[in-house]
Amino acid sequence: MKGAERQLIWIGSSRKDLRAFPRQVRRDIGKALYAAQQGETDPAAKPLQGFGGGSVLEIIADHEGDTWRAVYMVRFEEAVYVLHAFQKKAKKGITMPKKDIDLIRRRLAEAERLHTERQN
Repeated sequence: MKGAERQLIWIGSSRKDLRAFPRQVRRDIGKALYAAQQGETDPAAKPLQGFGGGSVLEIIADHEGDTWRAVYMVRFEEAVYVLHAFQKKAKKGITMPKKDIDLIRRRLAEAERLHTERQN
């Protein structure tokens, strides 16, 4: 869908959470989200495991020894839904904490419901 810019829709506290990130992290994630709005995939974005394919993506930004993440969904042509933005706190492994996975699943369902309502 190159050419037409997709609307960016923030679910839950994702926008407020992202605004609390360090400036460079906000820029990096913003660049990746802008690419998604253009129908492209930024090199920093990867499919989120456990969410069936490439419609739910995760942006990982490292800054001063910390890791920041933003999760978004591109399942629908009209919009990019930002589901979650957070700082990864766990020091062991690369897996995402269950509470964050559960929150993403809830917000994904909310984004799908919102999309259906917008279509009617």
